[in-house]
Amino acid sequence: MAAGRRDLVRKLLKGIETGDPEAATVVNEAVYIQHNPRTKTGAVGLADLFARLAKTQPKVTIVRAFEDGDIVFAHTDYLFGYAEVGFEVFRFDVDQAVEHWDNLQRAQPPNASGHTMLSGPTEATDLDKTEANRSTIRSFVEEVLIGRQHDKLEQYMDASFIEHNPKLTDGIPSLRAALSATLEDGAPVVQYDRVHKILAEGSFVLSICEGAHDGVHSSLFDLYRLADSKIAEHWDTLDPVAPKSEWKNDNGKF
Repeated sequence: MAAGRRDLVRKLLKGIETGDPEAATVVNEAVYIQHNPRTKTGAVGLADLFARLAKTQPKVTIVRAFEDGDIVFAHTDYLFGYAEVGFEVFRFDVDQAVEHWDNLQRAQPPNASGHTMLSGPTEATDLDKTEANRSTIRSFVEEVLIGRQHDKLEQYMDASFIEHNPKLTDGIPSLRAALSATLEDGAPVVQYDRVHKILAEGSFVLSICEGAHDGVHSSLFDLYRLADSKIAEHWDTLDPVAPKSEWKNDNGKF
């Protein structure tokens, strides 16, 4: 039986740790589009990436993996000489990956509520609610995050929702304070400008957004778990977008 796409992504990412040459066969190197600005596109970029990471004695754990049409998105725990938490997104053509996006952040200690950046449920439920949950998160992102209608937080979020952001705590008040915080010039500390993708499988939905943090152009990946049509749990990574002068491909971060 042919391996499922989630298993193929696990094989590819685990290959960073094991050095298994078969891992590279998951990718169609002839057409592979790389959106990590610091990595060359195509076969050359993939080979360079694996060679560079191999020097760090890497450890790779795929904590969660979900499938949405031709896309697999995974939540990962990395050790590349230092600990990182990442989201990896792959678009497939049949049984090979042909496009890749990612978002990585240095791992932080548990937040004041005791949750790490990766702890919590790992399996999607309510598969029949995939499109309804996708629609809920799209509206949440557009209205609350981009539109800054913070008075609607209660409309979308369970009052006792679980927060995995290392700087926040469980419940709506902590999130409201973070979203309302401003810099000296009045600009938001966390600013969402544009949503690029909303990926979903059942109770889990990943939003991929572009914005800024502390005035720095950034990529914001937010993973939500929904229950009874409300946000019950949240994980995220924040990654500054490299200046264009440092890009090794012209595909763009998003």
